[in-house]
Parts: sequence; C-alpha cells; structure tokens
Amino acid sequence: MGENNTSVYEFEPTNIDGEVTPLQKYEGKVLLIVNTASECGFTPQYEGLQNIYEKYNDQGFEVLGFPANNFGGQEPGSDEEIKQFCNVNYDVGFPLFSKISVKGEDQHPLFKYLTTASNPDFTGEIKWNFEKFLIGKDGELVHRFRSDTKPESDEILKAIETSLDS
Repeated sequence: MGENNTSVYEFEPTNIDGEVTPLQKYEGKVLLIVNTASECGFTPQYEGLQNIYEKYNDQGFEVLGFPANNFGGQEPGSDEEIKQFCNVNYDVGFPLFSKISVKGEDQHPLFKYLTTASNPDFTGEIKWNFEKFLIGKDGELVHRFRSDTKPESDEILKAIETSLDS
C-alpha cells in the first residue's frame, strides 16, 4: 500500500474544468481509471472507453480519464485543448480530469496509490498511455491492464461485469 491510502476515495483530483472532485462521489460504483493521451497510437481507445461507459454506466460503472504527458510528449495540450479534442473526435461523455503526471518525481498521489496497490495482475510503474485500473465498489484496485488491452476486450468486459455483480 502507498502512504496509508486504502482506497481511491481518499483522493481529490481536479477535473478538466478546474474543479476539485473528491473520488468519494463515486463510492459504490465500479471505476475504470485510465491515463490518456491525445496523440498516441492507443488514442483510438477513447472510442472503446466511451462505448463501455455507455454500455455499463446505468449499472453503476464510470470511466475516469486522466490525461498525462509522461510518454513521448503525446499529451502536449492544455486542459481546454484536451477537452475539445475528446469532444470533437470521440464524443467523450465520461469524466475527464486535469492533466497530471502518472510517473516520476511529480507523480500524482492517486497514481502512486494505483501503481503500488496490491492486485492479482502486477504493480509498478505505468509503461505507456492508456493503462487501465479497474476499481471495485469498495474503492480498491481489482485489476490492472496494460495499454494494449483494448477497452472492449473480453478480459476487461468480464472483469467489469464480475465487479458490477459483486
């Protein structure tokens, strides 16, 4: 565990409109937290993320996108530019947050927790854009997926459905 953080509900990141957003507001929901980027080979995954968000949202599922410029300079824009890009290109309806750092010395505390929390898959640094962290209804990390696991893959869909049913 990271610095005594026991769930994602303890974090209060800023959303893409500049408002502090306690993750406590998502308590009891299943969350897929993703570090995103606008100029990445995986950027088309925004479409898949939006599709699964629409598919499961009314069952208590949220996708939370955290733009980050840690990998290959693939998220150079401002929050406003990122928001516009996501709306225009992918009609993103799920919550987006203010651009943060997901690794290194300035790593956001939420991602420090996510990369160190125990889970059945793996821990350690994020390797690239669009890694995915599945959070159960109790706010704890259930599964972690690397960038190349597509949002609509059987692996992720099964994990979401299992978490929603639990």
